[in-house]
Amino acid sequence: MPLREDYARDGFLHIKNFCTPEECQQMIGQMTELVRQWDPAAEKAPTFRTDDKQVENQGSSDYFLDSGDKIHFFLEAKAAQDDGSLKPGMEKLEALNKVGHGLHVVDPVFRDYAQSVKVKALVKELGYQDPVLPQSMYIFKQAGIGGEVTSHQDSTFLYTTPRQTCMGLWLALEDATKENGCIWARPGSHLEPVRRRFYRNPTHFAGDKEAPQLIFEDFTTPPCPGDAWEGKMPEDWDKDGLERAGFLPVECQAGDLVVIHGQVDHLSKANLSGKSRHTFQLHLVEGPGAGVTWHPENWLQYDGFPSLALDDVAPAKI
Repeated sequence: MPLREDYARDGFLHIKNFCTPEECQQMIGQMTELVRQWDPAAEKAPTFRTDDKQVENQGSSDYFLDSGDKIHFFLEAKAAQDDGSLKPGMEKLEALNKVGHGLHVVDPVFRDYAQSVKVKALVKELGYQDPVLPQSMYIFKQAGIGGEVTSHQDSTFLYTTPRQTCMGLWLALEDATKENGCIWARPGSHLEPVRRRFYRNPTHFAGDKEAPQLIFEDFTTPPCPGDAWEGKMPEDWDKDGLERAGFLPVECQAGDLVVIHGQVDHLSKANLSGKSRHTFQLHLVEGPGAGVTWHPENWLQYDGFPSLALDDVAPAKI
């Protein structure tokens, strides 16, 4: 019960040594091989952003929209030229922002971790009944150029009805520190409502191809602290603004896991250090067996989200 109690209080957990060094290195090695096989000249990768250019970048790209059950590559903004090609001299392994969003579907190494007994046991301990896995991401947070991730709630992007059920499993494959861009989370913010939703634009899909494919809808909710910085960074974030806004750094060693409630307010700073911060992230939601429906307008749509079968798994004892 302590895990559930801590999660219910704070909206996130820091579980140390969730994976072994060997497991982390296996995932890093597998991603290195996937990137080696990727030809950026043949498959031009768009940049990935979370700032005020997010709709412009993700909202106008079939490549992003079609990535749900595939392995697609997304560049760091500082690594790309205007035409989307790599800047001269950039190594592709050092130029990527992330790879997503179907590693857990099609790649055997990442699928084995996603379906592992320890993942299922943790999810069961936290009270899930019929979890499914819509999304996975490998985030590089490159040394020197890894971009900031602005304040957000994961349920904005992975919206369920009649209630929000998203949970993120953020695995540090390398050490994550304040210097190289660890997560900052605001304890208790999961008790605040979802502030907005990122969804498929009906105007575009009704035939207006000039309209963006994906847009945000702002919700009218009771005032809460996160309103002031949703989709951006809190005031004076580069000084002491994060602490004053209630955020705490979650520094991790390789192998540690951060469990993130879909409504918890979290972010990460740009990585200006000389060390990368690789992570593998799973996102799950409750499925139909728990009376929950994936929203039909969510950006991510594909048939048959992988199930996490919990029937024969005992809850985690961590």
